[in-house]
Amino acid sequence: MLRRLTPLAPRSLALFPHPAACRLLPRPSRAVLLPPSRQPFSTSPYGIKRLRQLEDEANRSPHDASRQLSLLQACNQHKQSHVAVRRFETGNYASDAACVREYLRALGATKMISSLTPAQLAQYAAGSSGAGLHPPAADAMGASAGGGGAFLAERGTQDAPLHVLWSESPRAQLWKMLRLVAVAGITISAFMLLLDEKSIPKGLGIGVEVHPVVGSSKRFTDVVGVDEAKQDLQDIVKYLRSPKQFTRLGGKLPKGCLLTGPPGTGKTLLARAVAGEAGVPFFYMSGSEFEEVFVGVGAKRVRELFAAAKKRSPCIIFIDEIDAIGSHRNPKDQSAMKMTLNQLLVEMDGFQQNSGIVVLAATNFPESLDRALVRPGRFDTRVTVPLPDVQGRRQLLDLYAKPVPIDDNVDLDTIARATPGFSGADISNLVNVAALKASHDEKKKVGMDEFEHACDKIRMGAERKSAVISPENLKLTAYHEGGHALVALKTVGGMPIHKATIMPRGEALGMVSYLPEKDQLNLSRQQILAHLDILMGGRVAEEVIFGRDQVTTGASSDLQQERATNMARSMITQWGMSTTLGPMFYQQREVDNLSPATREAVEKEVKHLLVTAEANAKKVLTDHKDELHKLAQGLLKYETLTRAQIDDLLAGKEIKLKSKQERTKEKADLENKGKGDLAKAA
Repeated sequence: MLRRLTPLAPRSLALFPHPAACRLLPRPSRAVLLPPSRQPFSTSPYGIKRLRQLEDEANRSPHDASRQLSLLQACNQHKQSHVAVRRFETGNYASDAACVREYLRALGATKMISSLTPAQLAQYAAGSSGAGLHPPAADAMGASAGGGGAFLAERGTQDAPLHVLWSESPRAQLWKMLRLVAVAGITISAFMLLLDEKSIPKGLGIGVEVHPVVGSSKRFTDVVGVDEAKQDLQDIVKYLRSPKQFTRLGGKLPKGCLLTGPPGTGKTLLARAVAGEAGVPFFYMSGSEFEEVFVGVGAKRVRELFAAAKKRSPCIIFIDEIDAIGSHRNPKDQSAMKMTLNQLLVEMDGFQQNSGIVVLAATNFPESLDRALVRPGRFDTRVTVPLPDVQGRRQLLDLYAKPVPIDDNVDLDTIARATPGFSGADISNLVNVAALKASHDEKKKVGMDEFEHACDKIRMGAERKSAVISPENLKLTAYHEGGHALVALKTVGGMPIHKATIMPRGEALGMVSYLPEKDQLNLSRQQILAHLDILMGGRVAEEVIFGRDQVTTGASSDLQQERATNMARSMITQWGMSTTLGPMFYQQREVDNLSPATREAVEKEVKHLLVTAEANAKKVLTDHKDELHKLAQGLLKYETLTRAQIDDLLAGKEIKLKSKQERTKEKADLENKGKGDLAKAA
């Protein structure tokens, strides 16, 4: 509801100005006095012209009530009652009873008469007996506005204007708020829609059509060392090439094949070989590529992937590192992860069957996958890709050494035996590091020394040639490593050694590496006890040569972690080799919960095994003390000795090997020569 408003300052008011009048008397804004919702309909052009004439006459004679009456009547007649109300309420023009009646008529037409009190209506009904300004109307206006005093005395001026408060009804305010909320909602929705269709797809790849891999240059001949896994995948390739050969007896195309195994064993390489051999479209995605910051993107990408595969079936889908999206579902997991996995389950074996699509997946953690994902019907077969054995490592060396010029002294069989636990990726890296070493040394071919260097670098780290080691510590290290090597040579059941070195690598000051004839899948009690003797050999050698008070902390790594103490405890608690407890197996947490008497029995037997191993090593080194001195002196002179060189050294034969001092001198001469050549060139 519109409240009565405080009028403007007294001045000539042009309600219907013509161009000339506009320059002299600027027309006030009608919105100040009446809101747009209350403005009446406009009149005809002729009526507007007539109103302008009457307005000009009334403005020229502001004290003539008859002219004011004519203007007010014309305004009411032409449905411009709001103009009549506004002009009358200014209080700047003459008024009589007839003008008051026209004013009341205008109030009724604009539905503003309800704002007057009964007393004010009675006052207006009494009218005004003479011409002049109309204080009753002004007083009524002031009273209705809540001022309680004479309006003409309190109205503002041009220098001190009054502030007008426009109060709307609750219904109008509610409608205005709803309109504002609606406009804001529409604007935000349009912006988000534009962002979703334009910005997000380009930035995150959402909605982009999935295309298969154009082709793979890998074949099954490029995959060696994993013959069993290769055979299983060759069957899938044959099925894709000629499905009728297998379905004629009622068989069905396998829906999925899960490749499991340690990192670097060739799971992704096998998938590439399948893509190259099958001759069908091949789709590749990593498990981490499905998820983004927006919820639902993963499930959408799964749908798009399988939709593209359906159009090109028969085909192969390969998902690498599937454990990123296929791990066990947990109630605490985010809903986005569950949506992606659920969509993958539906696509692989849901209500709608996918024929002609084989899903290959690779993971290093098969135990972490959800059981619903690995059940038959989704991943029908599981192919294990293990670490290669000696024969597999030899095949890998032959494969990766083909493009590398190899010296005649290189024995790939020895390298294969010296690299137990190496994966296919490790073998490839080994050949690459050896080739880089030969290139650095400006050699034309890669020799055995480069392969030895690469193997040691991968296992133990780079050589610490700049490490400053005192002669005393170097001598201690030589006898320590010599003790390990000599006990290994003289103990029945010990692994054959490959070489011994006192060159610092990584965190080790020296090491003795072993060269088993074949991969050790199981160890006998004799082999374990012999290994305990070998581990004790370094510490015992320090004690035999330098005395018990000069034993160093270098033997701590031999006694802890997966070394002597842990191996002896495993013999008692896990491998059933205890003479006291018998063939018992205890988990580590179970050992902690054993009775005090049982724990004491375990510790006593562990101590007995270690003390016995120490005594055996001490007897060997005491009986062969002269050989220990020879071996230590050889290590001090040559730094590194192979098994053949150790045998020649102990037999008193001459070793055809440059000493450490000679190699250092040659290296210095080469550096000086290089500096001289650079100086001449400059």
